[in-house]
Amino acid sequence: MEWSLRISPVHYRLAETGGFEMRIDEIEFIKIAGAILPALLLIFGARTIIDMNVGHAPEKPGFTLPAATEGGAKAEASGGAAPAAAETPDDAAKKVLALLPKASADNGKAIFKKCAACHVAEKGKNPTVGPNLWDVVNRKRASYPGFAYSDAMKAKGGEWSFEELAKFIHSPKTYIPGTKMVFAGLPSESDEADVLAYLATLADTPVPLPK
Repeated sequence: MEWSLRISPVHYRLAETGGFEMRIDEIEFIKIAGAILPALLLIFGARTIIDMNVGHAPEKPGFTLPAATEGGAKAEASGGAAPAAAETPDDAAKKVLALLPKASADNGKAIFKKCAACHVAEKGKNPTVGPNLWDVVNRKRASYPGFAYSDAMKAKGGEWSFEELAKFIHSPKTYIPGTKMVFAGLPSESDEADVLAYLATLADTPVPLPK
C-alpha cells in the first residue's frame, strides 16, 4: 500500500520504504526560495539598522525651548553665574593689612619657598633672578645694589611699606605694569599677610607688625 502526504506548494510522497521522495520541480522551488529569503532578510535587516541609528524627527515637537540670551550663554559656558570682576591690588591690600596683626611668620616662611626660586633673603647676598629681599620692608623701591630694575619699577618710586608690598604681591603686573616680576601673585589674602609677617623678620631689627 502507498501513502501520500501533500503539503502545498511542496509535494512529498511517502514511499513504501518509509522514506520521502522529492520531485524535481519541488527541488527547484526550494533552491529559488533559498536564494530569495536571504536577500529579503538583508534588505529589511539593513533598513531596521538604519532606522535604529538615524531615527526620525517627530512630526510635531512636544514643546519649544526658549532662546538663550547672550549673557546667559556666557554664564552657562563659564559654569554658572557670570564671573565677578577681579579684585584690585588696592582692595586686596586693605584686607591683607586687616589680617596682618594676627599673621603667622612661620606659615609665611613656608609659603616663601615659592619665592626662593627667584629671590634670596640673606644679608649681603648678591641678587639672583630677583633682588635680595633681606631688609625689604620700608626699603626704598628699586634700591638694592647689583640688580637691574625695570624702568617701570624705577619710575614708581616710594618705599616698600606693608601696604605697597601687599599691593605688589597680590598682582605684580597689575600694580606695576612692565615689572620684571614673573610671579602671578598670591590670590589668598591670608597667605599674603603671612608672607609679609615673615618678610618683616628679615632684618637686623625686625619690623613690628601693625596693631
